[in-house]
Amino acid sequence: MPDDASPPMRRLMLLRHAKSAWPEGVADHRRPLAGRGRKAAPAIGAFIARRGLIPDLAIVSTARRAQETWELVAEALPHKVAARDAVGIYEVAASAMLDVIRKVEPSVEKLLIVGHNPGMAELALLLAGGGDAVALERLKDKFPTAGLAVMDFTIEQWSEIAPGAGRLVQFVTPRLLDGS
Repeated sequence: MPDDASPPMRRLMLLRHAKSAWPEGVADHRRPLAGRGRKAAPAIGAFIARRGLIPDLAIVSTARRAQETWELVAEALPHKVAARDAVGIYEVAASAMLDVIRKVEPSVEKLLIVGHNPGMAELALLLAGGGDAVALERLKDKFPTAGLAVMDFTIEQWSEIAPGAGRLVQFVTPRLLDGS
């Protein structure tokens, strides 16, 4: 008898923090969002809500600009989303973020990471093995502040995530949303 069950799917969303300010005398970890970032983050949140991309869990860098980005995104979502702060994604390489993702419990099907470049861009390019070719070219060109990469994986649990195994579904930036 053929198995009609669809393969297990996990969705990973990588969100770079929104545009931050550079106040004099403020440590990097404590930098707040700039006005442009305070406008872009809710727009990305509204996009996430409209497209039904609401995560089961958000893992957010402990940096103030990432925390503020998540707060503004979360306000645009139709219901409260579980969030976890993670020092392990503050300005780290893609491999360190991948380690954090691999430890996420299997019950989480849609995962959002709110972090920083260059690690976010490196991770997105490391994981994307195919998908939307136009979006992939834009991603290769630049992963701007408040950019959102959405990738699907045919895996049963996050510990199985591997380089090249993701399918880039879309890559959205505030500039693209302004034009739509």
